[in-house]
Amino acid sequence: MFYSDELIEEVRSRNDIVDVIGSYVNLKHKGNSYTACCPFHHEKTPSFHVSRERQMYHCFGCGVGGNVFTFLMEHENYSFPEAVEALAERAGVSLPERNMTKEERKKADERTRIKEMNKIAAGYFHYLLKTEHGNGALTYLKNRGITDEMITQFGLGYSDKFSDDLYKYLKSKGYKDDEMLKAGLIKVDEKYGPSDRFWNRVMYPIIDPNNRVIGFGGRVLGDGVPKYINSQDTPVFDKSRNLYGLNLAKKSKRKGVIFCEGYMDVISMHQAGFDNAVASLGTALTVGQVNLIKRYTDRVYLAYDSDEAGTKAALRALQIMREFEMPARVISLKPYKDPDELIQNEGMEEFERRIETAVSGIMFEIDILEHNYNQNDPQEKTEFQKEVAKCLSRIMEPLERDNYINSVSEKYSIDVKALKEAVTAYGVSGAANIDTSVFRQQERRGSPEEEKEKQQLKTERVLITWLINDNELIPAIEKILSPYDFSDPVYRSVVEMIYQQYTASNKVEPAVIMNHFESREDHEKVSSIMQQDFGVEITANEKSGAITDLVKRIKRKSIQNRIDNAGADLEKIKQLMVEKKSIEKIKINVF
Repeated sequence: MFYSDELIEEVRSRNDIVDVIGSYVNLKHKGNSYTACCPFHHEKTPSFHVSRERQMYHCFGCGVGGNVFTFLMEHENYSFPEAVEALAERAGVSLPERNMTKEERKKADERTRIKEMNKIAAGYFHYLLKTEHGNGALTYLKNRGITDEMITQFGLGYSDKFSDDLYKYLKSKGYKDDEMLKAGLIKVDEKYGPSDRFWNRVMYPIIDPNNRVIGFGGRVLGDGVPKYINSQDTPVFDKSRNLYGLNLAKKSKRKGVIFCEGYMDVISMHQAGFDNAVASLGTALTVGQVNLIKRYTDRVYLAYDSDEAGTKAALRALQIMREFEMPARVISLKPYKDPDELIQNEGMEEFERRIETAVSGIMFEIDILEHNYNQNDPQEKTEFQKEVAKCLSRIMEPLERDNYINSVSEKYSIDVKALKEAVTAYGVSGAANIDTSVFRQQERRGSPEEEKEKQQLKTERVLITWLINDNELIPAIEKILSPYDFSDPVYRSVVEMIYQQYTASNKVEPAVIMNHFESREDHEKVSSIMQQDFGVEITANEKSGAITDLVKRIKRKSIQNRIDNAGADLEKIKQLMVEKKSIEKIKINVF
């Protein structure tokens, strides 16, 4: 740890966890905490909880959790010191300069070298496009109507037809094979050695919101396959958490963001004046990309291809956006296939009109459903109406749901009363049948010894949770259990800090305890204890019995471990046996 405990705590205390996480996900106030669908895994029912009181978060679905530092470490892939620095800047806290560890310096240098290589490669590709070697690629772009201004703005380029061209160029700049391999710019074959990952392709540099080249997309010239390839994930590039064109779109004065399917769509849109267009990177829209775009806008339009594949992609995107409470509207491109084709044939004004008449995601889905059923057949029409009711039952806000019911009823000639009853029925049955078992983490059953160990850890975990939830238990338990009675090293540290905090201020601050753990694994482990709420009401006598039982089990196991490790020291074993017998007299009274 490179900063003092006092400074780390100052940074944490000046960054309210609800405000920080709320800038990434849409939190809803529920009871004593805030909830949302987890930003770290795909889910339909919110299991991600944030506590303002404890300044911690925990997902009961995938297990991630921690304090405000942990969140940035998980979401932004920061190290602990990087998270401290980012939050210090956010809160206006001055930090002294620090020295990196050898490992940190190695990783930082690696990332810097990869970014430098990407920048040099992008410059080289752009240069080749303007040479005789790049005539074919330049002709392709010109035939697509791309101007010189757009070629420069997007840094478009060409990778030569020689499969080791970039490799030789980067070698001449002093880069090593393993560096180029890690950057995803070359591949290595055991028989033929190193070769370029991209060759004879139109090159599209992928630039992050901070204007750094982090990867590439390449379109083959001619009929080769695959038609498009993207950079593999590297230490600076994760395709699921980046968007093509966002570095430019974030500066647009237009409202919202338009999602397209490909690089050329984005470039054509920007050229036509729609400079708020972005695209995902060769994959369907991801949770990480939705979280990324939420930082910049709360209004999204989908301009996916109008063919069957584009329609399916739009439906998948709408589902993810709905789960993250990111409403989206769908732009109709028919009779044209993509935005570029529509703009080329109809012009900018027509596309502007299409944006203004874009339909909501719900209405788009229902329109797709209508075309799947024969509306002249009574049975199929009934099936269509049932599907409509199911679709509308997913709308949680009553007023919004009623507005949709009225609009759909009018548009599709469905009796409004019958539709409302069906929506209500599906809503109730759907809620009753929610399968929460997916959120329960399944544990592998091991040997009897392993199962005993698991049970012991569970006992320790539950007792620590009681201490966190009811600080008044601490004085009585501290007299009986020392931190060293806990078998797990992390739990031992937590208990020690609980005792120290209570002695100093008569209260426990979970988020402060989290400051002392730097690994993500430890953060998840500790947060699962501190965010747990038993959720049941029990009497004082029942609570006294439960706490007493937990304390006895932990103490009994601790003494037995010391007996097992006493070797031939008979005097020590005798003392421990006496201590073990006295355990039965333990009684924790809760009032």
